[in-house]
Amino acid sequence: MTPKMAEVNVTGKVISPSRMAHVVLRTPRYEAMVAFYTAFLGAHVVVRTPVIAFLTYDSEHHRIAIAAVPGCGEKVRGSAGLEHIAFGFGGLAELAAAYVQRRARGMVPVWSTNHGPTTSLYYQDPDGNLLETQVDNFDDPAAATAFMLGPDYAANPWGVDFDPDHLVRRLRAGEPEAQIKRRPVSGPRAIETVPIFNPPPPVVRDSYEPIEGAV
Repeated sequence: MTPKMAEVNVTGKVISPSRMAHVVLRTPRYEAMVAFYTAFLGAHVVVRTPVIAFLTYDSEHHRIAIAAVPGCGEKVRGSAGLEHIAFGFGGLAELAAAYVQRRARGMVPVWSTNHGPTTSLYYQDPDGNLLETQVDNFDDPAAATAFMLGPDYAANPWGVDFDPDHLVRRLRAGEPEAQIKRRPVSGPRAIETVPIFNPPPPVVRDSYEPIEGAV
């Protein structure tokens, strides 16, 4: 039951949100960003004006909004702020299928890694904002937390990298998802080796339709 204002305990824990609702991005390249997110998320535009577009990929009225804010400059690498936005998938086969679909549209990851708690592919949008697509490696959140509290994660909280095309081949060969999702023991890893902290320049395409001949 939602508490009445007169019953609010101001010294207690602040009431947590029920969900994450949406993300709004400002951009100097409005057309390319709308086209990218429509394709990347399998989304559709709910409302679009000359300066802002609202997109969704589920029953929510919008999940992403893209705004052409006057005077908006380029993204500044290395500045404080949001590191990335993460999108979850129901299983490894679904994550890999979305990778194949995006690859056919010229969208390729800048980093593919098994974090331990998740198997993740990271992409860049046309402005250089980072996007994580992930699947949980553990069915039980408590098991994921236990892994994160363990010695291997303490030595390497970043992940063990992999080739996403190799991931696709393993799945097509019938290897169990649970086996593929198990993170190999890796030993220590320095932050300087993590690609997303020094990514390549973002790619801006005229179209994100499937490229003829792409597999």
